[in-house]
Amino acid sequence: MKRLVFTDEAESDLEAIGDHIAGDNPFRAMTFIRELRNACVELCTMPERCQLVARHQSSGIRRRVYGNYLIFFRIHMDAVEVLHILHGATDYERIMFP
Repeated sequence: MKRLVFTDEAESDLEAIGDHIAGDNPFRAMTFIRELRNACVELCTMPERCQLVARHQSSGIRRRVYGNYLIFFRIHMDAVEVLHILHGATDYERIMFP
C-alpha cells in the first residue's frame, strides 16, 4: 500500500473547511474533517479507480468526490499526494490549473 502525503495547501484546505463548519457546529467540524482524512487514506488502496481530471489528463491529477468536496491528488511510485480539498462549488480550475 502506498503512503499518504498531504501538501501544505491540502492541510490549509482542511483547516479552512473545519473552521467554516465549526462556525455552526464545532463537533461536526471535527467529525467531518476525520471523515475527509479517512477518505484520503482510502486513496492509498487502488488510487487508479479515481478518474483523471477532465481536460487536464496530462497533469496526472485525479479527483475523488466526497460529499460536496473534491479531493485532488496525484499518484507517485510510493505515495499518494493529496494536493487540494475543495468544495464542489469552487472554481477548481482557477486554483488547480492557473
